[in-house]
Amino acid sequence: MDEGMTIAQVAERTGLTAHTLRYYERTGLLLEPPPRGGNGHRRYTDRDADWIRLLSRLRGTGMSIAGLRRYADLARRGEDTYAARKELLEAHRADVVAKIEQLQDDLAHVDYKVEIYDKLMGER
Repeated sequence: MDEGMTIAQVAERTGLTAHTLRYYERTGLLLEPPPRGGNGHRRYTDRDADWIRLLSRLRGTGMSIAGLRRYADLARRGEDTYAARKELLEAHRADVVAKIEQLQDDLAHVDYKVEIYDKLMGER
């Protein structure tokens, strides 16, 4: 029988630290707490790891912990929350697109300044 993955294995697979994984569990971000093996250590499933990767991506794109918690709460409630989950993700997507547009504008300004220095240094 497959015992699942250790916290170290999930940390490696998701790129998160064991500390972050424990935090996600403590704050209710996991769909359900991972079961414990005979030695008392957490044992994660592939489904857990996939969920954690999703949370990590959402967090990486700027979703707040409160937003992650809301999404997790909706997911735990099942299929009846599909529309609410979609709405939450669409709102987050709009925020991400706005941030990308702002970053592109900021990058254009950095490029402009680099060009100025290129010209100034080339004129010596």
